[in-house]
Amino acid sequence: CRILYSDTYCYRIPHSYLFYITITMKFVSIFATLLAVSVEVYAFAPSSISRGAAGVSTTTTSPIQYPATNKYEARQSLSQLFMGWGPDPIWESATITSTSAASASGNFVGLKVDVSADLVEAYKVPGQYVQVKQDINDEEGKVLFLAIASAPGAGAETEGSSIEFLVKKTDSNDWITNVDDGTAIAVSQVLGGGFPIEEEMSGFKHDFPLQNCLLFANGSGIAPIRAAIESGQLNIGKPGEGGRTARLYFGCTTPADMPYLTKFREWETNGIEVVPVISRPEECEGEWTGRTGYVQNLVEEDGVAIPRNTGALLCGVKGMAESIKDLLTTAGVFESRVMTNF
Repeated sequence: CRILYSDTYCYRIPHSYLFYITITMKFVSIFATLLAVSVEVYAFAPSSISRGAAGVSTTTTSPIQYPATNKYEARQSLSQLFMGWGPDPIWESATITSTSAASASGNFVGLKVDVSADLVEAYKVPGQYVQVKQDINDEEGKVLFLAIASAPGAGAETEGSSIEFLVKKTDSNDWITNVDDGTAIAVSQVLGGGFPIEEEMSGFKHDFPLQNCLLFANGSGIAPIRAAIESGQLNIGKPGEGGRTARLYFGCTTPADMPYLTKFREWETNGIEVVPVISRPEECEGEWTGRTGYVQNLVEEDGVAIPRNTGALLCGVKGMAESIKDLLTTAGVFESRVMTNF
């Protein structure tokens, strides 16, 4: 027998009872562990607003499924993947209708792709993306994740339905960057929450209204920023007309490698101050007189005039995104107003 003591009493318990008590406690412990794991996995379900480098807190998707407005939303609600990556892709055939050099160097290619009207309708927020692959029947085919470069609704204004992409050429993506018009590809449904513009810029979440918008991009990261600029959702005022102010810091290696250079005048006419940044001025043979370095260096140099009234959209390499987030939040910008599309 074993003697157990409490503050007042002394208990004598046979060894046979101790055996059953021990087994029962182990069973309860195992059951509790399994329950905790299952709860943790469910809590990591895809979030309605998912952010990466900016570290914005996420909101877990509700298990309640609301009526879908089209076939993509219907299928997406039935295909939740409990690993944080969102729903499985639902593939449809699409056609590349035009390709063009998006930079003077030819290293960036602009694509216009005809897709279904349902897909265009499902694209509502700048910063959303699709998956793209070469062959709809190839289940093991290489997949690209491409942010949509055209503004929501832009593809529905003309005959048919289309979206645009910006792709940097690499050794392995000739199948999409070096093709003839009329080439068939496969695209998924629209994915991601995009930039939370409505929530962070237009609502009453913060005590200070957002009056100043900073935009940051490098390389092909300009694609979703372009979508945001041309969507009108930023509510930027034209010069002399009031409204929000906006400044775009856009970094590339050389001017020849800068996509959408021809759009800068249009953006400035609509109230966007464009600040191009070149990281390799030594390759410009003295022809570049603008600012040099990296996007995050310019933030340090320029500072943030009124942090509590400022918000930012950014898309680019991880190091740039993390540095800018740290600089802005340290200056006093609300963390959730430093917005990414991933």
